[in-house]
Parts: sequence; C-alpha cells; structure tokens
Amino acid sequence: MDNALDPYFEKRRRLIEQLVKEGVIKSEKVKKALLRIPRHEFVWPDQLEHAYNDIPLPLGDTNQTVSAPHMVALMNELLDVKEGDKILEVGTGGGYHAATLAVLTCPNLDSPRPLVFTVEINHKLVEFARRNLARLGLDRVVKVIEGDGSKGYLEEAPYDCISVTAAAPRIPQPLIEQLKPNGRMVIPVQSEFFEQNLLLVRKDDKGRVSTTNMGPVIFVPLRGEYGF
Repeated sequence: MDNALDPYFEKRRRLIEQLVKEGVIKSEKVKKALLRIPRHEFVWPDQLEHAYNDIPLPLGDTNQTVSAPHMVALMNELLDVKEGDKILEVGTGGGYHAATLAVLTCPNLDSPRPLVFTVEINHKLVEFARRNLARLGLDRVVKVIEGDGSKGYLEEAPYDCISVTAAAPRIPQPLIEQLKPNGRMVIPVQSEFFEQNLLLVRKDDKGRVSTTNMGPVIFVPLRGEYGF
C-alpha cells in the first residue's frame, strides 16, 4: 500500500477531502484509514473506473455491492473504533470496509492474531475478499468466515464493535448478545413500510441496550436466519 506507487492515490485523496469538507469524515483516524486503503483493490474488475466515485458499486452477479465511501466513513465514525478493539463485520462483500476497520483497530497492521472477523454468506465473495485482503497483506488482521452473519460469529465473541452492511428486518438478537458491555453496533434496519434507517446500538456496562436512529439509508437486504 505504497501511495507513491499508487496511480489512484490522487483520486482517493480528492474523494477523502470532499468527505471531510461535507462533514462526513470528522476524525483524523477515519480519514487516515480511508486514505490508506485503496478502494480500487476491492471492486469488481468492470467497475475499476468508478472506484473513487462516491457511490456503491455492484460486485458482479452476486446481488451485493461495495458500499459507498461516505457510508463506510459514516459507519466507522459511529463505531468510534479504539486501537486493539475486536470487531465483527456482517457482510464482507469485497473486503473494503473490513480493510478500513483493520487499520482503525491495528494502525500498524502488525497484530499477531486477527482482530476483525467478517462473515459472508456468498461463497464467490468469500473467495474474492480473501484474495483482495491477502494481496494487501491484511489477512493477518482480518479473518473472512463463510457463513450466516446474521447469527454473528460466536467463536470469537464478544466484540467491542459490530458493523452490519446489509439491512435487517430487526436487530438480530445474537448480535446484541455478542456485543460487549460499552460496545457499539451500527446496523441498517428496514421497517414494515420498506424504509431503511441506520441505527447506532449501544450496550452500557450493565448490559442495557439503547438505539439511536441516524437517518435513512439504502442497503441490500441481509440474508440468513435473522435476515430476509
């Protein structure tokens, strides 16, 4: 990830500066994470020219997308990841969002064990994301699991942060149970009227859960036992 050798770096820098100007990126750590991770390494080959447009991009014929950079930035700001946090991501896609989370929890990318656990239900995307992350040396920090992310990943629970990248009909109970006290979760939830809202879920030190509606969003539907 040497920026001097990255022909897309200037495009990425301009995009990040625009997100700062718009107030989407508020913290230096989120700015650095998005600047460091080359989004073009995580998009489908036929979408390469659009890698630094602030839009979601389709991942081939999988009916999944790479989230728009502004949404990745917003979710990362809400999670407020601290160095050393253990993170669960539900819905890996191409691995882009997980890569930014890796930089937030382990800025030097030198953790002796994974800190980001990302669960993907689509086999084709599992293989795609693993290749992308390995190519950039991020597979030491990020572990990609093939499975039903709506049930979380009990083997490594509990988590300081949980990021859900697909819209659920309600907050899955397993994810609430796998969130640590004082932990945070961001999740899009779809109402009975098909509107989606991004929720910030907090669990306090006594295990009490509160939610804050952060506004309307559009995500692909969550698949799995607790999805659609």
